Amino acid sequence: MDEWPDPAVDYMQAIVDTKLILGHRYGQWALAGPSLEDDIGGASASQEEIGHVRQLASRLQAQGRDLEWIHGDRDATEFANAACLDSIDGEWPTYMASTAPADRAAWYLLDAIAIEDLQGMLTKMGEDEYFHLEYHDARLETLAESAPDTIQAALETTLPQALSFIGPATYDEETDPVFTSGFTDRSVAEIREAFIAHYTDLFEGTAVSLDGVDFDAPDPDTWDEARRRVGGGSISEADLRQLRGTENKLFEIN
Repeated sequence: MDEWPDPAVDYMQAIVDTKLILGHRYGQWALAGPSLEDDIGGASASQEEIGHVRQLASRLQAQGRDLEWIHGDRDATEFANAACLDSIDGEWPTYMASTAPADRAAWYLLDAIAIEDLQGMLTKMGEDEYFHLEYHDARLETLAESAPDTIQAALETTLPQALSFIGPATYDEETDPVFTSGFTDRSVAEIREAFIAHYTDLFEGTAVSLDGVDFDAPDPDTWDEARRRVGGGSISEADLRQLRGTENKLFEIN
């Protein structure tokens, strides 16, 4: 495998971290959804996300990243996951409005990768993600009718955080270092446009207004390129212990 440029390694690390935390959040809600179908969907999505993490982590390991570090042997502040997954405080509508943008943003970044030897793996991941994203959209449309105020309030926080994860609008075809290296076939600016258009179309004609969403986020002057966010923040120490399996490390599968 060819050596990737440093910005591309960080780009992939952020995708892996987001998928790792997504798998954790889906698992947490696998017995807390409003219906058995939602619980089953969460459990299935959790398993698929962790499967993606394992495959992508092996590619990062080939680029010099330590496998144990990738899987959680690090400080919480070293994770580069989408900030909307740091914590989910609230009920089902907030959970959906937090996980859905993160999952879609991670897939858009992953789908833009143009490295030839990754294409077979990405095609298979795309088949899994199709069902994740269709499910999210269907549930958000339903919740836009039953809990519009909660969805709107949550999206005003989570959509800018997901856009920060994607990257600043100033990263176009001339300035995006991952695109100019040839690692991706779309710049951050183009990915952002697709992401914004999707959610604008999804909520058009519903009781949810996106007028209060900062679609210009993030500020490129304060954006942390490695962690793909603005400001600090991270998952909790309790989350980190669960990711590591600290309490039951003795019984892990080897």
